[in-house]
Amino acid sequence: MPKESKVELKARTKKIFSQLQKMYPEAHCALDYANPFELLAATILSAQCTDARVNIIMKSFRPQFPNPKSLADADLKDIEEVIRTAGFFHQKAKSLKSMATDIVEKFGGKVPQTMEELTTLRGAGRKTANVVLGNAFGIAEGIAVDTHVTRVANRLKITKHQDAVKIEKDLMELIPKKDWTMATHYLISHGRKICDARKPKCPDCGIGELCPSRKIYHPEL
Repeated sequence: MPKESKVELKARTKKIFSQLQKMYPEAHCALDYANPFELLAATILSAQCTDARVNIIMKSFRPQFPNPKSLADADLKDIEEVIRTAGFFHQKAKSLKSMATDIVEKFGGKVPQTMEELTTLRGAGRKTANVVLGNAFGIAEGIAVDTHVTRVANRLKITKHQDAVKIEKDLMELIPKKDWTMATHYLISHGRKICDARKPKCPDCGIGELCPSRKIYHPEL
């Protein structure tokens, strides 16, 4: 693909997401949650763990720790036992307890609704804050960037970066603010169903004509 101007890149990005919206009309946050606290806890647990596994863990987590105070007051060993299968459970248990303690002591028991406040919580970086703000509160503060978003955005050449913060900045410049939360879900859906890390299914891709990388994987196209 010849070098694009910013105007051309923005126009191609618009076409990409218009098509992704048609391809994945049911795209949504894959983590099961009933309130902002549950989503925050689940997102912290999801680091280097599948969403499916987190959803299983949350079935036990939810009744034992229904609110920040119950989690803040819990014994670390009890938290570890519930989340053991999440991987890195020692560190995650510490993060969860610290997060809940801060919510109780600093935020009146309510999950904060700003990027600045959320990212002061242990275990909650910018990606986690974006997930919570966008999905639990409907606040478009940024775009959550995970491994699927990183891979698909790079293959589509709508970013050239591997650093999540730089990728987010690129995407925020190309995508309307009202679409930031859903953009993550569309890219994740596409990464899971078509744009596989090892062998992307380019012949089955609905945005192949807009992707500069498809001939790298399928030269016959």
